[in-house]
Amino acid sequence: MSNQLFFRISLAACILALFVIILGAYVRLSDAGLGCPDWPGCYGQITAPDDAEEISRARLSYPQSEINSSKAWKEMLHRYFASALGLLILVMAFMAWKQRKQRSQPFYLPLFLVGLVIFQGLLGMWTVTMLLKPAIVTLHLITGLLTLSLLFWVVLMQGRVWVSQFDKIRYSRLLSKWAQLGLFVLAIQIFLGGWTSTNYAALYCTDFPTCQGQWIPETNFTEAFTFFSGLNVNYEGGVLSNNAGVTVHFMHRVGALVTFILLLGLTISLLIKSDNKMIKVVSATTLILLITQVSLGIANVLLLLPIPVAVSHNAVAALLLLSMIVLNFLLHSPQIDRTEYSI
Repeated sequence: MSNQLFFRISLAACILALFVIILGAYVRLSDAGLGCPDWPGCYGQITAPDDAEEISRARLSYPQSEINSSKAWKEMLHRYFASALGLLILVMAFMAWKQRKQRSQPFYLPLFLVGLVIFQGLLGMWTVTMLLKPAIVTLHLITGLLTLSLLFWVVLMQGRVWVSQFDKIRYSRLLSKWAQLGLFVLAIQIFLGGWTSTNYAALYCTDFPTCQGQWIPETNFTEAFTFFSGLNVNYEGGVLSNNAGVTVHFMHRVGALVTFILLLGLTISLLIKSDNKMIKVVSATTLILLITQVSLGIANVLLLLPIPVAVSHNAVAALLLLSMIVLNFLLHSPQIDRTEYSI
């Protein structure tokens, strides 16, 4: 019963982590990242200022800030859900410690997640206090996705029984390494996507497949990938020059092409070569998510970054990451028959 409860809490934390990531993308894309100029409260209180008295008090305390209750509430809702996620992870760590003598109980990973979520909270604070500094905001996104991935890995470990419901998986070592490479390349592409978003570079190229009418535009890599830039600068709206912004956007497109080709080949190979039902289902799901993600990326450019499409682009990226984690889990599970065949 205790293992089942731990599994359910882990699953709830994983679902909540996905929601927090999507909500965070919505907050960022709706320009509400500085909806509250302080942390962890909002204009010195635990809720966003709503009525005339609260707004007046906020103006006196923060005369340099433009008070927007709608943006402030978006930011505070994100903080509330993120705090709830932190609480669930603390519960997981407590249960892991209490049940540490049980053989099937993950122990170190839940404890590591506590440290990770504390660091994530600090990044959330620095995101505000450092005025949306791209390196901090991107790291905030990456650690959020790492938290989601590790929670999902815990869920997969605890729900290992579902693997045994299918025939043993047969695969070649080449496909196994291919899946590892695919996950690594996808992680780099997600970083490039985060760097594009946090630098507000998504609309530096509004044509496709060319960029500002060129197949290979003028670039400035030095400015584009300077991670430690000035302090006390408000980065909302972006501060990159045209060539630097184009560079960030263009590299995200290059990364998208490489990722698409790599994952397309992997999923088609698995669909053709695998005789395992679960592998086929996960491969087909990954392929659908991959095509959807590329389509959303193109739509973001041609439709000038509508918020529903942009948020969906972030959500599908997270789901694509999870699907690749499942593939790697299946292809490397110690319970799986490692019989090789040629591809």
